[in-house]
Amino acid sequence: MIYSSKKNVELVLAKIYDIDDEDIQKDYMNAFNKVVFLYEEIKDDYELLGFNENSENLMSNYHNALNLFESEFEI
Repeated sequence: MIYSSKKNVELVLAKIYDIDDEDIQKDYMNAFNKVVFLYEEIKDDYELLGFNENSENLMSNYHNALNLFESEFEI
């Protein structure tokens, strides 16, 4: 799950970096920062504690944020 989340984040970031208009790129980055933060939280938690009782909640928060981003921003 963490590996696929990492790949999703990397793919979206690559698409954002490909946007030519700097203002639009900033808007997308600002909106996507929450998703990146939640991914980092999952990764850090897993590295420190492994899979634990909080892991499913963290993954759910990440997926909800990613889905919201994808529904609000066409990328």
